[in-house]
Amino acid sequence: MKLISWNVNGLRACINKGFNDFFENINADIFCIQETKMQEEQAENINYDGYLKYMNSAIKKGYSGTAIFTKIKPLNVYYGIGKDEHDKEGRVITLEYDKFFLVNSYTPNSKKDLERLDYRMIWEDEIRNYLLTLNEKKPVIYCGDLNVAHEEIDIKNPKTNHNSAGFTDNEREKMTLLLNNGFIDTFRYLHKDTVDAYTWWSYMHSARSKNIGWRIDYFITSENVKDKIKEAKIHSEILGSDHCPIELDIDI
Repeated sequence: MKLISWNVNGLRACINKGFNDFFENINADIFCIQETKMQEEQAENINYDGYLKYMNSAIKKGYSGTAIFTKIKPLNVYYGIGKDEHDKEGRVITLEYDKFFLVNSYTPNSKKDLERLDYRMIWEDEIRNYLLTLNEKKPVIYCGDLNVAHEEIDIKNPKTNHNSAGFTDNEREKMTLLLNNGFIDTFRYLHKDTVDAYTWWSYMHSARSKNIGWRIDYFITSENVKDKIKEAKIHSEILGSDHCPIELDIDI
């Protein structure tokens, strides 16, 4: 089974920058999107043959939002994590299948000057509890823009970015806590020492062409299915957003 996750930084804008070509060529079984920046009624004409569409939009227009296109019909679909303060931002969609849960998430950014870090810490605890609850029932595949570079290897300039949003000790510790509670980072599981592997680049200072980036997009899985992972890829060659798509191939 092939899964794709991509923060498109505005789905309509990305469609005008080659999204459809990538979508069709990659032929994913499940395609997860973050930061759609649109309401569900604005996506009425965004459909792909053979795929079911699920969307979770923020109340605030043009902000946040997640979507999933899937060839495989789920048993159940859940929007949000059952917490009003988070769910109004359209950040999570969960699909339940026979053998696993798929959770597509767009993690809140701590913002410049870390003005939203306290909220982010609450989010981290509550999304972790949500994932742990699901994991008690069946394995979990958790993907999306998680807005944290976990280790120094996951960011080009760790020293100058220490305490920047997405690379604070607090955020990194929350990722460690998740991974220490029965989950694995699939890319690092297969590519432990791979350097210069990033999924996001600033639009400033030609960062992408110089590969001055951060790895902040992930496929996280329950540890008990790690032997079913076939490959984890970063499609850094694909443009259209300040993030690139990531891929998980898993036999589950």
